Amino acid sequence: MGGTDGCVALARVTRDGVVESTHFGRVAVCSPDGRLLASAGTPDGVQFWRSSSKPIQALSVVTSGAADDFGLSERELAVCCASHSGSAMHVATVRGILGKLGLDESALRCGTHWPGDTAERNRLIVAGEEPSPVHNNCSGKHSGMLATCLALGADPADYLAHEHPVQRLIAMHMSLLSEVPTADFVLGRDGCGAPTVAMPLSAMARACARLVAPGDLPEELCGATARITAAMAAAPEMVSSVGSFNTELMRLTGGAVIAKGGAEGLFCMAARERAIGIALKVADGSGRAHAPVALELLRRAKVELPEELVERFARPPVTNCHRDQVGQVEPAEFTLEMMA
Repeated sequence: MGGTDGCVALARVTRDGVVESTHFGRVAVCSPDGRLLASAGTPDGVQFWRSSSKPIQALSVVTSGAADDFGLSERELAVCCASHSGSAMHVATVRGILGKLGLDESALRCGTHWPGDTAERNRLIVAGEEPSPVHNNCSGKHSGMLATCLALGADPADYLAHEHPVQRLIAMHMSLLSEVPTADFVLGRDGCGAPTVAMPLSAMARACARLVAPGDLPEELCGATARITAAMAAAPEMVSSVGSFNTELMRLTGGAVIAKGGAEGLFCMAARERAIGIALKVADGSGRAHAPVALELLRRAKVELPEELVERFARPPVTNCHRDQVGQVEPAEFTLEMMA
């Protein structure tokens, strides 16, 4: 679903009191049983999960037995859900997983890019080194897939193939949480080469809700959702980067909200006490609107938010080269349609 069809204004960017930009998008809020509780714009438009699916992809690390077989810690499980910044701690954690698997970095099929973490990027430059696959922001996910592969006794050489046992297991979990049959999946290839799935935004919201309220899912999958979300809550800095909105939302709420951002403007979260899933898609692919809109949605859902979180992220400042605040990013006055 391209452009702004079916979208509403979700956020605006002001400069010295003038609205300079507007971000349009769509929102779906669902219960674990699939009821659409609220929406803004068209809730059933289809888009790819991208990195927002990583907590669901990581469930296979638990259900396959890999987490126990290889003694993975909470931090290691958390990095399996990550779009990390390639910092020294992220790289060390991924290498720790590979060491437990008896593999080296050559087993990773995620490709290579420069780390987002400034300190690690500068270290590599000063040392005259090139980044390796462990610096890829998806290397944690891929190390988890390799662990699952070994636990299943499958060939790790082609673990990214759609029909590989690891990917079939992930697809089964995705289908169970979203209630979208695998036959209806729209398949694509993510930036790291792994399969990604497109489905309606409302199905994504339902899947998120079931991460914190799995209900009648198979027992082993219920246990996996509890273990993965607990790991994300315990080590949120492993899921994104230190100080990021994604990390701070989980850290400052103490895991009451579980969240994972994705590429092209997707942000998915689940509020544990309210047992709801929220999927937010910004039409222009920007993540700039995520924090103010996500906090506004949680506020409207009556989720209690720490004051520090609101102060830091509800109205992100727009600054100039003198570090003066000249504006802010703020929620637009959108209508959240409540369902009966």
